[in-house]
Formats: sequence, C-alpha cells, structure tokens
Amino acid sequence: MKHLPEIRLTPTRPALEARPLEKRIGLIVLATDHTTEPDFRRMVASNRIGVYVARIPYANPTTPENLRKMQPSLMAGAALILPDEPLDAICYSCTSASVVIGDAEIEAAVQAAKPSVPVVTPPMAGVRGLKALGAGTISILTPYTVETSRPMAAYFAAHGFEIASFTCLGLNDDREMARIAPATLVDLAREATDAQADALFVSCTALRAALAVVGMEEAIGRPVVTSNQATAWNCLRLCGDDEPRAEFGRLMTLPLGQ
Repeated sequence: MKHLPEIRLTPTRPALEARPLEKRIGLIVLATDHTTEPDFRRMVASNRIGVYVARIPYANPTTPENLRKMQPSLMAGAALILPDEPLDAICYSCTSASVVIGDAEIEAAVQAAKPSVPVVTPPMAGVRGLKALGAGTISILTPYTVETSRPMAAYFAAHGFEIASFTCLGLNDDREMARIAPATLVDLAREATDAQADALFVSCTALRAALAVVGMEEAIGRPVVTSNQATAWNCLRLCGDDEPRAEFGRLMTLPLGQ
C-alpha cells in the first residue's frame, strides 16, 4: 500500500462572499417539462444571475382538473429551492395552470415557503409584456384543447384586452407540445394572427416558442409575446438586468414598467 500523506488543516478559514452569484431566480417546473430550463439557460442565466430549479409532480392529460392538482405541491416545490436562503424572484412555469389556479393563490403558496419573494407566472408576465408593448387588441395561440383554452381567453379579457382571435391546436400532452418545431410555430403564428391585433400572445411553457419569436414577429409584422420569453423578461428586470436582448423579440428590449 502506498504511503498516504498527513492531512493538514489550515489554521484559518477562507473569507466567504455573501453569495456565489449576485442574483437568484427560483424556477418551479412540471415534472414533464422539456423546455423551460433550456430557455432560462439561454435567456436568463449568467455569471451574475443563477437559476435554481425544482420540479413538481404533474400527470397528463392537460386538462383544467389535472392542472389544478398541482396547487398543493407549490409550497413544497418553493421550499426545496435553496432552503432558508432568500431569492430575488420565483417563477412558476405553467401558463394554463396559473390561469386555472389563479395568480393570487400561486403567490400565496410560494410565499408560504419563501416569504416576500416576488412571484412571476407566465400569464401575469404575458399581461405585463403586452401592456409594455402598448397592445390593446390581441390574438392568442395555444397548443391546448378548447376546454383548456377557455380559461385563458377569460383571463386576458379580464385584464382588459380585446381578443381579436383565439386559435388552439387541440393537444393534451405537454410532451407533444414540446415537439412542435420552432419553424412550425412561425407558420402557425401567421395563420393565428388577426389583421386587427396589435400583438400575438403564444401560450404554453412547453412550446419552444422563445426560439421562434423573431421569426414570428417578422412573419406577422407585429410584436409577439410568449410564455417563457415573458417570464424570462420579467425575472431579468426584477434582478435589475435591463440589457436589451433583441434576439428574443421586441419585448426583450423594453423596461418592465409599472
């Protein structure tokens, strides 16, 4: 057996920085989610901003009933993200569930584990993004069934938007939604946008729509807001990052606003 050296303990502890990274964003995603983490790595994570993820149980099909079942897991999911340490924001990354459960209920569940943390949901960020762009009349594109799309229409109408058109694809499995190619989303956006709409909202964190925003905007000649793009924008601005990222659409060049 080779000789082992004596292990020496340094007499002093090294100095510790306040945080490994200056800003921290928590991300609560579905167990089945293929898209949110890669999108946040592209659009949000940096040597200044860390993204920390917890996954919570979810089972397809994507129906209002199944989406609502995630609510009891939200507090536990938030608690698993850097326990006992503060975060600068937490995003619950499910658009349709946020609409069904309600923004206020999601905020209460998350803040039960992380008091006072700003909570971001995709529809809430979508509303803020559309208003920052000055949109009053919108078209909406979702991958969901008609049943799951109805609460989405009601949500945006309740926030003061005129809905010129609403198109859904009839899918009920978020894993299939993630397999729609970005180039296909450009074609779908062209078909789904009404001539009277100021902007298009593309719902669903499973869709790889953030990769297609610029193509969609070029195709329809007006701004596009997508679920992951909007939450990334909202979280960046909450962290004080105002750098324009035009490669992810017009929204990513704007301040958060009020």
